[in-house]
Amino acid sequence: MKPLDRRRFLTRSVAALGAGGVGAAVGSMAAPDALASPAAKPASTGEALTPGLGVRVPFDGPHQAGILTPHQDQAAFVALDSIAPTRGALIDALVALSGEARTLTQGDRFSVPRIDDPPPDSGILGDVNLPDSLTVTIAFGASLFDDRYGFSGLRPRYLTAMPAFANDELDPLRTGGDVLVQICAGQRDTVVHTYRELMRAVSGALVVRWTIDGFQSAQRGPSPKNSRRNLFAFRDGTANPDVTDAEMMNRLVWVGRGAGEPDWAVGGTYQVARTIRMHIEFWDRVGLLEQEQMIGRDRVTGAPLGGTNEYQDPAYELDPKGERIPLNAHIRLANPRTDATANERILRRGYNYHRGIDEAGDLDQGLMFIAFNQNPTRQFATIQNRLTPEPMVDYITPVGGGYFFAPPGTRGASDWVGSGLA
Repeated sequence: MKPLDRRRFLTRSVAALGAGGVGAAVGSMAAPDALASPAAKPASTGEALTPGLGVRVPFDGPHQAGILTPHQDQAAFVALDSIAPTRGALIDALVALSGEARTLTQGDRFSVPRIDDPPPDSGILGDVNLPDSLTVTIAFGASLFDDRYGFSGLRPRYLTAMPAFANDELDPLRTGGDVLVQICAGQRDTVVHTYRELMRAVSGALVVRWTIDGFQSAQRGPSPKNSRRNLFAFRDGTANPDVTDAEMMNRLVWVGRGAGEPDWAVGGTYQVARTIRMHIEFWDRVGLLEQEQMIGRDRVTGAPLGGTNEYQDPAYELDPKGERIPLNAHIRLANPRTDATANERILRRGYNYHRGIDEAGDLDQGLMFIAFNQNPTRQFATIQNRLTPEPMVDYITPVGGGYFFAPPGTRGASDWVGSGLA
């Protein structure tokens, strides 16, 4: 059986076994012998001994997973360029990408015949690919809607190449791409395995343009509700919109009808990806008081300056001259908390990254900034331009990334992400 045929067969098999309900939230691993749960029947090679490996996130649903899904600890972002010679070849690759992602996210047990053929799976997870809360989110760049494949009339309204904002130093080799694949899971080996299997599925049609690995800092409290820290040691994500508020998500994240968008885009969202290098050595020589004034928060507790806990309202109206929280502090510029700026908020889902050292021997560390928004012109770009005068620009340099559009979710095993383009 050809690898692509095998994957399509497995996709149908998983669906038949009831491997997660469409539109459900996060579920646990199903218990049939073909996909045994860690609690009921540990895998023969023992992978299930690590907690969380049996957690499954449904692939199908009205929206793609990996957007509202709680942050997993590990991630990879892979920007791809299409070398498919025809529209049909590209669609075949996108079908294969979704099919492979669906299979991997739902769990997969396979056997390897003892013959001298390439195995159907890399095998780095053993003989059972447990789901490990894996999500694969697929998004398209503006370049996919050029004149190569006849998609130009279907381009989402606000999808453009990401502009270079003030203080950006974008490297063309780390910027743009026809397709962005976001892979998130609990364990690093799950992410690496997924990366390999997805690239196998699209070989000859999509090639890697740039890629970066991400990780979340550990949950160190004091409460499970506290945000985790970025590599500047400050808590990140405190003021994120509430993903359980459906009305808010419809207003800030999801593309709706009547907004001038093509029909196929309804239910999708714009994804902003920004590789932001943090100049760690420089930052670490700055006094703590100055660091906190640049951010606007206490480094230990995450509370707004003058406050006592992370989620306190900074009450800017009580500090109109910026005597407590400077007027150019990051939190104040990013989210002024006014009625006029309420619809400019974005849903952030960033990850730390570490890429070793650069040619000069300096640490290449930073933030893979990810944001989902309904309209990047109204939301992300407005915020980014407002941040231009913040003093933190001396300690960060955006070097790559891009604007992408994440289509709505899939409707079942026969559907694929972006099928509205066909």
